[in-house]
Amino acid sequence: MLKGLIPSEIVSELNKYIIGQKKAKETVSIALRNRIRRKKLPKKLIDEVTPKNIIMIGPTGVGKTEIARRLAKIVKAPFIKVEATKFTEVGYVGKDVDSMIRDLVQAAIQLIRKEKIDEVREKAKEKVEERIMQALFPNINQEDLKDETNINYQNKHDGILIDKEGNTVTDHDLSKQNQQKERFKKTKEKLRERLRNGKFEEKIIDIDIEEQSQSSMDLFSNMGMEGIGINFKDIMDRMLPNKKKKQKLKISDARNVLLDEEIEKMLETNKIAREAITKTEELGIVFIDEIDKIAMKEKSYGPDVSRSGVQRDILPIIEGSSVVTKYGVVKTDHILFIAAGAFNSSKPSDLIPELQGRFPLRVELNSLKQEDLEKILIEPDNSLIKQYKALLKTEGIELEFQYEAIKELARMAAIVNEQNENIGARRLYTVLEKLLERISFNAPKIGKKKLVITKNYVKTRLQNVIQQEDLSKYIL
Repeated sequence: MLKGLIPSEIVSELNKYIIGQKKAKETVSIALRNRIRRKKLPKKLIDEVTPKNIIMIGPTGVGKTEIARRLAKIVKAPFIKVEATKFTEVGYVGKDVDSMIRDLVQAAIQLIRKEKIDEVREKAKEKVEERIMQALFPNINQEDLKDETNINYQNKHDGILIDKEGNTVTDHDLSKQNQQKERFKKTKEKLRERLRNGKFEEKIIDIDIEEQSQSSMDLFSNMGMEGIGINFKDIMDRMLPNKKKKQKLKISDARNVLLDEEIEKMLETNKIAREAITKTEELGIVFIDEIDKIAMKEKSYGPDVSRSGVQRDILPIIEGSSVVTKYGVVKTDHILFIAAGAFNSSKPSDLIPELQGRFPLRVELNSLKQEDLEKILIEPDNSLIKQYKALLKTEGIELEFQYEAIKELARMAAIVNEQNENIGARRLYTVLEKLLERISFNAPKIGKKKLVITKNYVKTRLQNVIQQEDLSKYIL
């Protein structure tokens, strides 16, 4: 999919979920297209071209995180969002910056696993069906197997058929064996058909299930031991293989248990790990939020655990280094880093110069106006209006919003943003929740009904909220 994408198509795809912010969308689409261009370069140049990392500057709730997240989804790239304030300088208690790459690899593992599971699911279902048949009709399966074994051991000696016990097999014996085999085959297929049609779902069968052993070594992951690059769980699993235990289950329940077990057997862990590392190195996207919170406005004295120290630790990862993970060594040279922050009390130039140089592209995102909030309510594929309509439809309520009501909603959200902290599109969540609070509460009692949300209803429900001097108890 990545090969065919051009910047304008990437922007069009982003437009389905994010309103406005044209400049930011174009910047990230160019960054993505450059990855495709890099692949076409001569070998001597391919390693020289590094991603042009981006800093997004703008208030909260304008789409910074969503742009990065949707960009990763378009190309099925490993993506993680981290908060710069969660990290501490190496040597202090807290998360070290290397953990962002380990988390990114883990995200890649999940992506690859999902793809591989989809590939083997049908084959695994066939194996599950066979195991259920063996548990449900052990006699038929044994006879079928016995019959096949007899025929397999037949051989010719001077033109005469001899079975495994050395007895001569006549044409009549052979014909009888073939008929018996055909009969067992037909019986088995009839029973299989009934199984597929759900005739035996409530029957209880005995199946062997592998017990999942909980390795005590998992405790190390909470102590920062994952950084040494050893997968303790895998080591313990090899030393102490899972035991099997018999369990009585309904076929409907057994099918899911056995499917998970068969899929797990068919997945090649080492191959998944190799592919995940490659995908991380070539397509990985790390979104570092709140980078403005670790920017320094003035020089400080003594240890600076979570500000300039963190910047210095992040620097080598963004410049390109090798990070040891439990799946292997990951090179960060071609991972795309997108940093974001409101920069209200600081500015990008407050970051240490070396880090500034590693984010050559800067793009400013605009604050959302009333017109933008209107579009956000109705235009995106996952718009809030569509979400609330779908939620209440599950209770039998058909919700309809008049256009004037939507305009009024956007106007009131804009007013609250001006009067209080500007939290952008997130204000719509709380305004809509307040608007539909009574309907949501009484929905089970209302039953099947069509409700029209008018401009007057919006004013009635929200006017008191707007007039309040202290809005904090009503709206974020």
